Amino acid sequence: MGKKLLMLCGDFGEDYEVMVPFQALQAVGHAVHAVAPDKKAGDYVMTAIHDFEGQQTYSEKPGHRFTLNYSFDDVKMEQYDGLVIPGGRAPEYLRNHAKVMAIVKYFLAENKPVAAICHAAQMLAASGMIKGRKVSAYPACQAEVELAGASYANIAIDGAVTDGKLVTAPAWPAHPAWIAQYLAVLGTQITH
Repeated sequence: MGKKLLMLCGDFGEDYEVMVPFQALQAVGHAVHAVAPDKKAGDYVMTAIHDFEGQQTYSEKPGHRFTLNYSFDDVKMEQYDGLVIPGGRAPEYLRNHAKVMAIVKYFLAENKPVAAICHAAQMLAASGMIKGRKVSAYPACQAEVELAGASYANIAIDGAVTDGKLVTAPAWPAHPAWIAQYLAVLGTQITH
């Protein structure tokens, strides 16, 4: 039987980091409720496409309208088995939203599976609950991770790190490793 997962979205979340885990987790039988503050089921958030094209940091292009499938105000944290936090620019905004941060803190405090990628580390750092943990993130977030008392995992862009039930990765090229490690933490069995 699949797990019930919560995905925290916001405008200008990284397109791939929203859509790929949303679809992949459903493909293996999990229910994923994608929500955003002040939005209800049927509303959308705008995504952004971030790419690595040789500049000092990623480039940004307009993404897609990602339709949310659940209403933020209806979220009851205790009903979920795990949390997914996409990266992009959305975490800059989301980390300042009290209910969003209450959700992040709840999942970390309850030791429930959490998958965070790229700039989602900004939300982990803002939670004040990653001290002593090993956390990967987009390299620009290293200072925030370390200031929050975590050990920054400087890994390949396509790698991921699991620390207990917290799975983190630097960016969307890590999807295969990040999603595989999160599925393992969730206890998902895939047979061939």
